[in-house]
Amino acid sequence: MSASVTCLIVDDEPLARDIIQSHVEQFPQLEVIASCQHALEAFEILKNRSIDLIFLDIQMPVMTGIEFVRNLPQPPAIIFTTAYRDYAVESYELDVIDYLLKPISFSRFFKAVNKFLDTHLRPPAPVEQSIPPKLPDHLFLNVNKKHVKVRFAEIQYVESLKDYIRIHLEGGTVVTKERITVFAQKLPEYFLRIHRSFIVNTQKISAYTAQDVEIGAKEIPIGGSYRSTVAQVLSNQA
Repeated sequence: MSASVTCLIVDDEPLARDIIQSHVEQFPQLEVIASCQHALEAFEILKNRSIDLIFLDIQMPVMTGIEFVRNLPQPPAIIFTTAYRDYAVESYELDVIDYLLKPISFSRFFKAVNKFLDTHLRPPAPVEQSIPPKLPDHLFLNVNKKHVKVRFAEIQYVESLKDYIRIHLEGGTVVTKERITVFAQKLPEYFLRIHRSFIVNTQKISAYTAQDVEIGAKEIPIGGSYRSTVAQVLSNQA
């Protein structure tokens, strides 16, 4: 399917822009026209291009996202992306599509984009035929210049290799260029970051202690700063 929705990403944090960009790439309907560091840069683009949807941070230097929207005579559809809950009520007064809190998981991003697509692109379906959107069960990874399908259910754990990650599957491994922090946002909620270098599929854990988790014969260390969160998550699954 060719891209039909033009998008802007506006955020002063490079990592936040990277995460949103990687989420957008999972939707063939969406095309990112530009990734902007601040509202003034986005203003210049809107002078020359028609934009359908903006992923917009709120707390930015010079002009906030809310001030930016209020200064647009005919604003595009807006999805706010912010680390602060305080602006939720004020933002919805601007009739935005959604309000996403960082860090933004792919499942939450998926829901927001589908809300936009249902409102602006898809014809309304009869009530009796309406089916809620299903979350994807896989993603495609760039491996040696090929796009390789990897199913979430087959991932055992993910290992960071600086600018690359190694994904350990039930039948082998794949390596792709991706930062583990960005990749974590693409995974379903049953994946858990347990170390700066490891993400595990909690459905594959056979045993765990305060120091490590076991997946098959592999013992994966739990980082000191992650231990309380890991213990809480895994104890809730007992």
